[in-house]
Amino acid sequence: QVQLVESGGGLVQAGGSLRLSCAASGSIFSINAMGWYRQAPGKQRELVAGITTGGSTNYADSVKGRFTISRDNAKNTVYLQMNSLKPEDTAVYYCNADTWSLEVWGQGTLVTVSS
Repeated sequence: QVQLVESGGGLVQAGGSLRLSCAASGSIFSINAMGWYRQAPGKQRELVAGITTGGSTNYADSVKGRFTISRDNAKNTVYLQMNSLKPEDTAVYYCNADTWSLEVWGQGTLVTVSS
């Protein structure tokens, strides 16, 4: 099984930056792709960015040009660099791993962007 631990959330002013980290442990070999999702109050969870084992990335239109997903294979960690943050980016951010048998979720980390 895979376990995910997120860190890096917090409170930031609009226009600021934050970097989220997601450390994976356990059956790392079974991971096909990883991603970051977010869920704002009263809204559905949505994909923010994803990255495959080969390094291909994809982003939600709302974050293109502002957010960057990356991975450090040596540390089994995926990052989400968030720049030019907007109040509408406020949400709980979840790390996700797509493995051979199931999807695994982290516990979530809250990002609050003040105007």
